[in-house]
Amino acid sequence: MTSASLINTVGAIGNVISFVLFFSPAPTFYKIIKKKDVEEFKPDPYLVTLLNCAIWVFYGMPYVQPHGIYFVIVDGSGLVFQFVYLTIFYVYANNKGKKKFLLYLLIEIIFFAVIVLITMLALHDTTKRSSVVGILGILCAIFNALMYVSPLTIMTKVVKTNSVKYMPFCLSLAIFLDGLVWTINALITPFALTHPFGIYVMISTSIGAISGLVQLILYAYYWCMGENNVDDDAEHVLNPVVVAV
Repeated sequence: MTSASLINTVGAIGNVISFVLFFSPAPTFYKIIKKKDVEEFKPDPYLVTLLNCAIWVFYGMPYVQPHGIYFVIVDGSGLVFQFVYLTIFYVYANNKGKKKFLLYLLIEIIFFAVIVLITMLALHDTTKRSSVVGILGILCAIFNALMYVSPLTIMTKVVKTNSVKYMPFCLSLAIFLDGLVWTINALITPFALTHPFGIYVMISTSIGAISGLVQLILYAYYWCMGENNVDDDAEHVLNPVVVAV
């Protein structure tokens, strides 16, 4: 039988890494601000993480999940981080990039609004409440997995350029650690192995651990074998770098 203290310790470590995950893109945006150009960096991981955090915050609201204040706190902080990152990205993107960015953001806002509207209307039917909350929980787990795999969208650029210059290493490392710790936490927590929601979350975090590992392996391969791995800014020593649950 796993002790409660071990579960709490792993959970605390997971909380810290979740905050690190949200902070990990900071080196990338430091570079963007310094160069006043987003160059070939992509906003995909931050757009996906923004939507993921928004859904988790909504899921944690008292009228949806009475004991979900943890989700509101952790993913609420993630929302703030993503808002800052995306604002910086928008400011320094070119006109074409801004239009594309705004289109994706509008789609996300509409999608989230539809989820909120349908959920709130369905919650009025008490007989369907548990089913509605369960479906929303599954949706949270799905977007959690999407957040973990979103940095892989840059791999086309990595392969084409044979360079890891625009691959978010810090983000990939944080994704791997976050997914790994929360998977371990799920495996040693009885609730996670017996409750459907816990199983869904464990699957999504397992995907995160695997995705992060794949990203790190690809980064290591192209860093060793690539041809254009030196940053143009010699003074920039921080290489670039989407609930968390």
